[in-house]
Amino acid sequence: MPLPTSPVIRRARLGAELRQLRRREALTLEQVCDRLGWASTSKLSRIELGQSRPDLADVLDLLDVYEVPPPQRDALIVIARDAATSRGWWKALGEMGERQRTYAELEAGAASIVDWQPAVVPGLLQTPAYARLRIAVGRLLDPALDVDADVRARALRHEVLRRADPPRYTALLAEAACDAGDTPPQVWREQLRHLVDLAGLPHVTIRLLPRGVAARGGAQPLTPYSCYSFPDPADPRTVMLEALTTDVRLATAVDVDRYERLTGWLLEAALGPEETVAALNRLAVD
Repeated sequence: MPLPTSPVIRRARLGAELRQLRRREALTLEQVCDRLGWASTSKLSRIELGQSRPDLADVLDLLDVYEVPPPQRDALIVIARDAATSRGWWKALGEMGERQRTYAELEAGAASIVDWQPAVVPGLLQTPAYARLRIAVGRLLDPALDVDADVRARALRHEVLRRADPPRYTALLAEAACDAGDTPPQVWREQLRHLVDLAGLPHVTIRLLPRGVAARGGAQPLTPYSCYSFPDPADPRTVMLEALTTDVRLATAVDVDRYERLTGWLLEAALGPEETVAALNRLAVD
């Protein structure tokens, strides 16, 4: 069952709205917490930063302090419920690590997703065999990593592209991402055929940036990133930057606009969808 909204984004939206309300009332974190009898400001700070799944009762108390009238109050209660969701779909993702969980939340409620990958096939497009190889590499740095659980979790994430109301998905791949490297030939051919099959879906677009071709001004980002937009235009567009040990989430309009502009330049330079599929088919038979 897909989520109608992305909990991590609704938490960010709720936090921003509550912070605005507090500032409108010219109240400090300490003053609000004193009125509510909260032991420290860290609880409110985490809610405002979208860093914790809010308790609806706490949100209702905050709305009382800020004297929020209907219908604004009703709208914020809906957002708070989305942010604190405990649907069965979410419970099915319980074995996910924190990093995959964040991506799953973003993907679940997205209207559109754009992935840029300079070196590997994006997670949403990976076959189980290819995913296992990529995830297993992580055990060199984190021996506690549960490879089997991560592979199962990634397979659950893939369902977002097969559901009845999928997001529009675009994968931008540097040519290096389509090099077999040390991937076993059988696994790699299966992965290439899978990319071709997915490119045949009406909501999936795959674009290849040939080696030696750069975006406008020579721009070619070395860091993988993903851009997300959501059905509710008031929910913040978001960019996730993928790093070695953690990921960075950007949600300010200035940051997101820059990445969306860069994405446009990459799309200008990349092969078209049909040319990309032809190139993938050639690689699959080489």
